[in-house]
Amino acid sequence: MLLENKTALVTGGSRNIGRAIALKLAEEGASVGVNFKSQKDKAQEVVELIKKMGRKSLAIQADVSNFPEVEKMAEVFLNEFGRIDILVNNVGPFITKRIDELLPSEWEKMLKGNLNSTFYCCKVFLPQMQKQKAGVIINIGGPNAEKTSGFIHTTAWSIAKTGVVILSKSLAKQEGKNGIRVNVVNPGYIETEEYTEEMKKKMPQDVPLGFLGKPFDIANAVVFLASEKARYVNGAVLNVHGGLWV
Repeated sequence: MLLENKTALVTGGSRNIGRAIALKLAEEGASVGVNFKSQKDKAQEVVELIKKMGRKSLAIQADVSNFPEVEKMAEVFLNEFGRIDILVNNVGPFITKRIDELLPSEWEKMLKGNLNSTFYCCKVFLPQMQKQKAGVIINIGGPNAEKTSGFIHTTAWSIAKTGVVILSKSLAKQEGKNGIRVNVVNPGYIETEEYTEEMKKKMPQDVPLGFLGKPFDIANAVVFLASEKARYVNGAVLNVHGGLWV
């Protein structure tokens, strides 16, 4: 196993990509904290599956776009697990709207939910990782977030995800001396429960490989970056999108 005796926290770990990441980390030996905002039943289901693998797990409720709640989440996690080896910032709301139709509240939701949440979680767990002189942070971006062009309908989200990349690279440079690695995984078209049948038929036409990715494709990338196999990978952006927008 690649992550035996490691501890991990996955934000938004109750469903879709977050669920796949949490389960894959556990499969590779890690004990996992599963963060959720509202869907307690789904989070608990993931926890039970992890426990069946013989790993320790706990569902932790917190809105990670709210800093006091993130502070409390970190306190609960560290009291339960004692240390944090792997932090996966997966939460990221999405909206499709023209700039002139976008409400100020929607703009703020995209920035808070995608960028602020990542910063908050990194901030509260960095002192423990610095103390340990070890840790891995993996932030989930968006398709080609490191070189995003102008997008009419996803402006706020794209700005937030580009910010996640800049934050990640900055942390990688700052914290490398403390044994902390920080990297980004950019998903492409990943088939989740929100995808309609029409989307499943149409979207693969844009992907050079000709098919949609699955949540486990992102989970596999996260496990690699979290493991010692990626011990010299720091400040990297890994695009997992089947060749989309190369």
